[in-house]
Amino acid sequence: MVLAYTEGLHGKWMFSEIRAVFSRRYLLQNTALEVFMANRTSVMFNFPDQATVKKVVYSLPRVGVGTSYGLPQARRISLATPRQLYKSSNMTQRWQRREISNFEYLMFLNTIAGRTYNDLNQYPVFPWVLTNYESEELDLTLPGNFRDLSKPIGALNPKRAVFYAERYETWEDDQSPPYHYNTHYSTATSTLSWLVRIEPFTTFFLNANDGKFDHPDRTFSSIARSWRTSQRDTSDVKELIPEFYYLPEMFVNSNGYNLGVREDEVVVNDVDLPPWAKKPEDFVRINRMALESEFVSCQLHQWIDLIFGYKQRGPEAVRALNVFHYLTYEGSVNLDSITDPVLREAMEAQIQNFGQTPSQLLIEPHPPRSSAMHLSPLMFKDQMQQDVIMVLKFPSNSPVTHVAANTLPHLTIPAVVTVTCSRLFAVNRWHNTVGLRGAPGYSLDQAHHLPIEMDPLIANNSGVNKRQITDLVDQSIQINAHCFVVTADNRYILICGFWDKSFRVYSTETGKLTQIVFGHWDVVTCLARSESYIGGDCYIVSGSRDATLLLWYWSGRHHIIGDNPNSSDYPAPRAVLTGHDHEVVCVSVCAELGLVISGAKEGPCLVHTITGDLLRALEGPENCLFPRLISVSSEGHCIIYYERGRFSNFSINGKLLAQMEINDSTRAILLSSDGQNLVTGGDNGVVEVWQACDFKQLYIYPGCDAGIRAMDLSHDQRTLITGMASGSIVAFNIDFNRWHYEHQNRY
Repeated sequence: MVLAYTEGLHGKWMFSEIRAVFSRRYLLQNTALEVFMANRTSVMFNFPDQATVKKVVYSLPRVGVGTSYGLPQARRISLATPRQLYKSSNMTQRWQRREISNFEYLMFLNTIAGRTYNDLNQYPVFPWVLTNYESEELDLTLPGNFRDLSKPIGALNPKRAVFYAERYETWEDDQSPPYHYNTHYSTATSTLSWLVRIEPFTTFFLNANDGKFDHPDRTFSSIARSWRTSQRDTSDVKELIPEFYYLPEMFVNSNGYNLGVREDEVVVNDVDLPPWAKKPEDFVRINRMALESEFVSCQLHQWIDLIFGYKQRGPEAVRALNVFHYLTYEGSVNLDSITDPVLREAMEAQIQNFGQTPSQLLIEPHPPRSSAMHLSPLMFKDQMQQDVIMVLKFPSNSPVTHVAANTLPHLTIPAVVTVTCSRLFAVNRWHNTVGLRGAPGYSLDQAHHLPIEMDPLIANNSGVNKRQITDLVDQSIQINAHCFVVTADNRYILICGFWDKSFRVYSTETGKLTQIVFGHWDVVTCLARSESYIGGDCYIVSGSRDATLLLWYWSGRHHIIGDNPNSSDYPAPRAVLTGHDHEVVCVSVCAELGLVISGAKEGPCLVHTITGDLLRALEGPENCLFPRLISVSSEGHCIIYYERGRFSNFSINGKLLAQMEINDSTRAILLSSDGQNLVTGGDNGVVEVWQACDFKQLYIYPGCDAGIRAMDLSHDQRTLITGMASGSIVAFNIDFNRWHYEHQNRY
């Protein structure tokens, strides 16, 4: 049945790699499907009719729309309407509680409302949020620098709003219902004009325009100029695309295209940035910060009402000055009822030109976001919490060389798992005390209010045999944090460094060996795991003296490497990553980005995709030859620590953004979940917090009496736990927001 449509298709997609299936519209008809793959790509198919779509969904794996939105993985979910998806998902509540960012929430709304990177006519829509593109400094505490999000772009300038209102009220054309705007806030043309400097959009643009670039005065050449036009020109009501909040490359003419000369004799080359952004990365970072600011958080729901909600159509849209050409709306035309092929083609061309309004997700006002004040009042109090919450000293003096804080409340055992140099591990129970700390009447002697409780088997020395890994490691291996990985449910610990070139899986409950994994030609020197999917599946990467890395799949259901419990003795790696010339010493893997970044004893760090393709080498500045630690955030920040106190920050596309040198031998680094803050610790026992983008120092904790060997953050990013060379762990209060508010108002 499906084979009938594969004529002329190029590509092969594995059923086992399919992660989500969404119903889609194409040219306003509900005849398309978008399939998302494990390797972070997606592909969109358009079928002859809805019945075929249903048949195809029922022959594809039962994955629903994936695991991110709190919806069951069922085929009926793949066939649900956007409005049903919106209603049944938990994302709005998560956004209100500030568990997800404004950016993530807008991406969610766009995705379920049918916006997709696979159709330029239905590209994701993001709002303009700033109005000041002129001043040298930008103050993000001034309301005047922000756009009024309760009005559409066309209604922001009162003079121009009058023009649109009059057009609507004095409508005389019988052929078409009245509208305010004859252009749309999102069209294929506007998307291509924003992205004209980067492929594949350059090629799409040239194909659509007889192989020529646009007139230089119409080409996107300055952010301030585009904002002004969208406020003055009666045929420009463009909103933005998500790339304005994450893709600095779109502003750079890196391919050296000849884009012509404007009438004011300015050569069109890179996009002119506002004076407050010295480089494209600054613009994207500050624009994103504005998107996540309080001003935007407390009125974003009003913009959602206009684009996805109750002000999208009907009398509310008329009142809000938000009516577009009738052909931009879902349900305005049934192409199948047009039998004349010439007429049908003309209608399709019109739909493609006018832009398409997203599916309407809700017909009542969208709820507002809870205020930050309400959710974490401590952030705004002057009284600072004490830095150190507690110190736990284990009976053994062996250095704590690995710390894993898997503290999510829904886990069977939320815990901080620690491992020492002598391979004695401990499962230290986590008590979620965030509400209590700093509360009135709270005193340190209420021991049960301390967040971490020592593993009783270690504390009273009773069950050390269940906690000691006795298998022999290779004598030449230095035991460090990279030798261990703890699964997200705290139930298994993976260890490398064995003489037989394996790495091994142990149960944390019994200390027993549950799996031995072979694949490398020499000793395995480092391990890393990606963030986990729902169900506990994740990627594991092993690096070895054989200069290669292997990517493995951990099955959360079977608690083994590999998908098949019957062949758990010889699981096959998902990919082999090559390119290093020396022993691999550090690695980081991010499932969200689909990337593995690794460093060998010497030479550049390498970026591979999770399918095994080598993307690029990250060439550090001179003297940065010996990488030792790597941390990557899902936002695409990559921090590398090299021997002798040297740090570099790379963009995911390989651009060196910042570097610094410190006089500590660093042993542990980590990034906050938003990628904005870097935490470091090393031999001199001091935890320091830095702004990741430029390595500006934000905070220095009081020094500890021993070196720091390992670190992790609790899931809520409020507690930092360090493993010490003296055999203890220290828990620190940490509040990234506090530095955010103190440091980040002005640019």
